[in-house]
Amino acid sequence: MTRGPSAFNLLSVALGLAFLYAPIVLLVLYSFNASRLVTVWGGFSTRWYAALAQDGQMLDAVWVTLRVGLISATAATVLGLLAAVALVRAGRFRGRALFSGMIYAPLVMPEVILGLSLLLLFVALGLPRGFWTVTASHTTVTLCYATVVIQARLSSFDRSLEEAAQDLGCPPLVAFLKVTLPGIAPAVAAAWMLAFTLSLDDLVIASFTSGPGATTLPMRLYSQVRLGVNPEINAVSTLLIAVVTLGVVAAGAIQRGRSASN
Repeated sequence: MTRGPSAFNLLSVALGLAFLYAPIVLLVLYSFNASRLVTVWGGFSTRWYAALAQDGQMLDAVWVTLRVGLISATAATVLGLLAAVALVRAGRFRGRALFSGMIYAPLVMPEVILGLSLLLLFVALGLPRGFWTVTASHTTVTLCYATVVIQARLSSFDRSLEEAAQDLGCPPLVAFLKVTLPGIAPAVAAAWMLAFTLSLDDLVIASFTSGPGATTLPMRLYSQVRLGVNPEINAVSTLLIAVVTLGVVAAGAIQRGRSASN
């Protein structure tokens, strides 16, 4: 006879979930607070969303963050796909250990060291710090995560399907694009979403590599929090949570649709 979970296990899970999600719920709730004090409820109001729409510096930071995230996530996913193909399909080529080590190094290296090394690189090259240095830095950091996700799926992909397409006359590149790539598309999409999320979340590396006109949203929020928290920060954080939630729901719906069609 199978026993259900004990009361202690249920209580532990409940406390863990509450510890994780209760602050997020409070943040969303107090974004509709009419009071300027973030810990005192003054009634329901959307005044801070209206104030956010009038805050040019905050909106510029949001726009910079979205552009950096979109470009860096796309570049990291493409490069990660190529790196995964090389690691899975190229066999034991010369320099494989060095190549894989360089790909996976950002996974275990502290962000402070990465940010400082990228800063020194840009200074040595004489590149002015700004939007493109932040984008290149985020691409470098998120490349390893995209490679890990895509490599795991590509390693388990049935290569006989691609070989069958080649037997029917498809060139290797066409067979990969029409057979293999659609088969690993969920992993590629997951890699892109992970890279985009990491780019949105980054503060340390952007602080080292950004310049005038390239202030990201985490940098802007951090600078404001140091002067005091106001409900406008809760409002912009709530909007970010909503965007991420919609993205996850949309990805899940697309995946369920693909599974149902198959």
